Amino acid sequence: MSEKIVITTLAERPELFDPLAEFKGGWPVFMQQDPVGGALMGRVRELFPEHVLLATEGDELVAIGRSIPFVFPDEDRTELPTSGWDRALIWGAADHRKGRTPTVASALEISVRASHLGQGLSHTMLATMRANVRSMGLKTLYAPVRPNGKQDPRQPMAEYLEQVRDDGLPVDPWLRVHVKAGGKILRTAETSMVMAGSLAEWREWTGLPFDRTGEVIVPKALVPVHCDLDHNYAVYVEPNVWVRHDL
Repeated sequence: MSEKIVITTLAERPELFDPLAEFKGGWPVFMQQDPVGGALMGRVRELFPEHVLLATEGDELVAIGRSIPFVFPDEDRTELPTSGWDRALIWGAADHRKGRTPTVASALEISVRASHLGQGLSHTMLATMRANVRSMGLKTLYAPVRPNGKQDPRQPMAEYLEQVRDDGLPVDPWLRVHVKAGGKILRTAETSMVMAGSLAEWREWTGLPFDRTGEVIVPKALVPVHCDLDHNYAVYVEPNVWVRHDL
């Protein structure tokens, strides 16, 4: 990683509020259609600037990281939700609105500019996120991790999680980063994100024909997209993996 890269928070660098909105991470177009994310992800920089990490090299923003604080567990939140990423956003926004004092945080995103991939920056961003959350007095950082090394969309996520290398670490590179950083894999979040749209929308998002009912394999999707030609819609339900970092 370049020595010139400096990591701060948006609270410390409010002048980067607008450049942050323009930052292009590695999210495929169809992954940007989650309605919960569309409604709330942009609010994270407004409501929780101290939870937004910014890696800059000179004047260039080269990586970002976002987490969100919330209360967990409580009488209504006894288990980590299957609707992982979406629910973390909902809980965080709701607790902020109600003025509740958070007890944990969840990672939402670590994105590195393509020009800076392969330099260990994602490892550094995760370590910085852990330290940042700990500095706010929170003892646990959860993460609904997207195992983007999963190559077979038809393979169940629970089965993929069982695959480990000879050294016992996960075969998935991003899960491996979390485990090496001290994270513990807990369980799958089967309905972590949900993207639904008309067939015309899916054609626009992916460039695929979506011309038959059934499973459609979309590049970078972790599981198949379900296409219903008769009813003119397709839906993608993404599974993630809950990881816990004790800080």
